[in-house]
Amino acid sequence: MRIIKTTLVAGLISIFATFSSFAEKVKIGDPGWTGATAIANLLAAVVTDKMGGEAELVPGNNTAIYGAIDRSKGEIEVHPDIWLPNQQAYTNDLVPKGTLKLSSKPYEGNQGYCVSQQFAKKFNITAIEDLGRPEVVKAMDSDGNGKGEFWIGADGWASANVNQVKLRDYGLYDAGIEPIRAAEAVKNARVLDSIKKGEGYAFYCYKPHAIWGMADVVMLEEPKFDPAKYKMVQPKEDADWYKKSYVASKDALKKIQIGWGTSLESKSPAIVEFFKNFQLTADDVSAMAYAISVEKKDPADVARSWMKANKSTVDGWLGL
Repeated sequence: MRIIKTTLVAGLISIFATFSSFAEKVKIGDPGWTGATAIANLLAAVVTDKMGGEAELVPGNNTAIYGAIDRSKGEIEVHPDIWLPNQQAYTNDLVPKGTLKLSSKPYEGNQGYCVSQQFAKKFNITAIEDLGRPEVVKAMDSDGNGKGEFWIGADGWASANVNQVKLRDYGLYDAGIEPIRAAEAVKNARVLDSIKKGEGYAFYCYKPHAIWGMADVVMLEEPKFDPAKYKMVQPKEDADWYKKSYVASKDALKKIQIGWGTSLESKSPAIVEFFKNFQLTADDVSAMAYAISVEKKDPADVARSWMKANKSTVDGWLGL
């Protein structure tokens, strides 16, 4: 009897070990902005909790994530939040090469420049050009260097490069505006602090994002999108990108989707099938980003709460 029991236990261990060895695995990049972090954690939670697979989140900026996907060595295999055309310098390289696949189910994003409602009302600010008025620039100078601070994004963001060019071509540098690159958490804290102190501050903003639930902010008017006035060259494309770029109109609405390395298709076909079906709305992303940024909830917990509240959607992604 003891021999039978021992044999049975050994057999079960063998079965579970075999199952574990066949469990699909994926490494998901996290480029750091809150919406991307929310999506990365949601993808990981579905893989682990619903599919019985293994998922690892790997932090890195866009250059690091796309570089790893292109090398196809399993370092990073997924970008969770590809904004196009912002990141097309990467996608236009990797997709034709056959190392990157893009989802065909994007959600829509909008980006521009914001100030607090409080600041806008005090100085009658409605459009981007209003930020160049001397009294507005002075109100945005928090360190006394004679320059008005304007957050354009974090290092490694393609959108930060666009914003750097845009502010130049809108004439704001000549008016005394200083572009600031810093982590998004630094920007969020500065927005709230400026409102509390009654100071002026302008920043790159986009939807979906938690900032719309964190503070009363307004997106400023810009000249309507005009392809003739939107010629952006990214550093990856040309070392002289700044001089060769010209951007003097609002961005077109963005298409935002996930992308995965083609090497994942043979390694983890069920995960790739899930990725093909995966789709969120801008409201979904905003809600999760708000829970992470404002309510200070753990991103993994936020992902699992969303899954629980949207069971039919998750089941649909998995064909259940």
